[in-house]
Amino acid sequence: MIIKPRTRGFICTTAHPQGCARQVERQIEYIQTQPEIKGPRKVLVIGASTGYGLASRITAAFGAGASTVGVYRQSSSNGARTASAGWYNSAAFEELAEKAGLQSYSVTGDAFSKETKDRTIQLIRSELGQVDLVIYSVASARRTDPVTGEVYNSVIKPIGDTYTNKTVNFHTGEVSQISIEPATDKEIDDTTRVMGGDDWQLWIEALHQAGALADHATTIAFSYIGPEITQSVYRKGTIGRAKDHLELTAHTLNDELSSIDGRAYVAVTKGLVTQSSSAIPVVPLYTSALYKVMKEKGLHEGCIEQTYRLFAERLYAIEGTSVDEEGRIRIDDWEMSPDVQDQVTQIWDKLTTDNIYELTDLESYKQEFFQLFGFETEGVDYEAETDPDVTITNQR
Repeated sequence: MIIKPRTRGFICTTAHPQGCARQVERQIEYIQTQPEIKGPRKVLVIGASTGYGLASRITAAFGAGASTVGVYRQSSSNGARTASAGWYNSAAFEELAEKAGLQSYSVTGDAFSKETKDRTIQLIRSELGQVDLVIYSVASARRTDPVTGEVYNSVIKPIGDTYTNKTVNFHTGEVSQISIEPATDKEIDDTTRVMGGDDWQLWIEALHQAGALADHATTIAFSYIGPEITQSVYRKGTIGRAKDHLELTAHTLNDELSSIDGRAYVAVTKGLVTQSSSAIPVVPLYTSALYKVMKEKGLHEGCIEQTYRLFAERLYAIEGTSVDEEGRIRIDDWEMSPDVQDQVTQIWDKLTTDNIYELTDLESYKQEFFQLFGFETEGVDYEAETDPDVTITNQR
């Protein structure tokens, strides 16, 4: 079939296998131009198919020569529709890792389920023995509790008061005002159950009890703080409450891993174009302004650049891992610098539909959004017939 992008709101319902493969290749090429990382040897990535999970797997494998196990949801094509971008990304990663002589395996299933955890642990014990780094990068709107069977649904809402601010339809460039009603107590709790640290803790405890964690093993999850502009809908909202729980979980896991001299961190990253962030009102408009400022200052980083810096200059730095007063690794330091934020705020106050393309980098935002799904990628013939049925090697 000839595969074209089809959008529904903040998601693209199609993905292009060659475009996704080229995006993975680009990330690998970037890592291969950087100094080698004296880092992990055997790595488990939970949520390995997109975003920071995929970038972490690429960095570990092609930057440190590590063996990797990637866990992600099954989403292959069915003839009438394409597979997900994550499926195509993972297929490309497995193929390129095999060509590079790197040991890698894929486990497909619901990361929240006990069955997927058990299969993953069995694979680790049989093929790797133990892992010394566990990346947790699961983004989902829904979670089923593996013990009770209760289903939790997350929401993106403020807490306490109605929130009103500018937002943008990044497909059309229209800037408008949006008002979001505050979350109920149940919505706050459900969002924390989905996006907080519960499942991360279950994974680490299961791995630890099975003897699948090496001595001095590290685990890391990802968070975001962001500027004052987005605070009410993000850090002080339902998502922020979940991230607070995630950060508290890191402290709990630090204590639990003390018997193997292990460590647990939350890494606070910068604002980027991701499938998840595109769904959050106000954030795409802020990110477009942020891109404009950081590119002009020569400070812009994408997901792979952020992840390399996380590994090389934080997790595996010779001088040790630097953290803030809350014990978090901060790689949002360039975004949150006062001069960057001052300029973004000045832009924000002036933004309208008429000047958005002049004052922000919305064009790049849109392009990166479609590139998440393998579209608008240089070197790919989007008019050619393409087979959407792609098999993943080393799938378990």
